[in-house]
Amino acid sequence: MASLTISALARAGGVGVETVRYYQRRGLLDQPERPFGPGSGGGVRRYGEAETQRLKFIRAAQRAGFSLEEIRELVALDRDTDRVRIRTLARQRLGALDRRIDELQAARAWLGELEGQCASGEEGPCPIIEAFVGPAVD
Repeated sequence: MASLTISALARAGGVGVETVRYYQRRGLLDQPERPFGPGSGGGVRRYGEAETQRLKFIRAAQRAGFSLEEIRELVALDRDTDRVRIRTLARQRLGALDRRIDELQAARAWLGELEGQCASGEEGPCPIIEAFVGPAVD
C-alpha cells in the first residue's frame, strides 16, 4: 500500500528528500503519479514498501562502494538468472576496494613517517607541511 510521502520515504531510507529526487532523476527510483480528484490527498505522491526497499538497496550498494551506474545495472539485473553478471560486478568492486585499501595503507605509512620526522625536534620547517607544498624556492 502506497502511504508514504517523499519526506517519510527519505526518512525511512536515511537520506534527504533531495537525494530521493536525485535518484528519481537518475532513474534509480520510480516517481509515482500525482493523484488527482476528490479524496486524492491534495495531489501528494505516495510511496510504498517497494520504493522503500529500493532506496535501502541503493544505500547499501553505495556503502559497498558501487557507483550509481553500477547500482543501475544491479537494479536492472534479474537476481535469479543474472548471477554470473552480478558476481562479475561484485568481483570488480572487490578489486577496486582492494586497490583503494592499498592506496590508503601507503598514504598512512607515508604520513606516519612524516609525523615521526616532525616529532624529531629538528630545526626548520615541519616535514609534513614541506611534503604537501614542496621545498621553498629561494
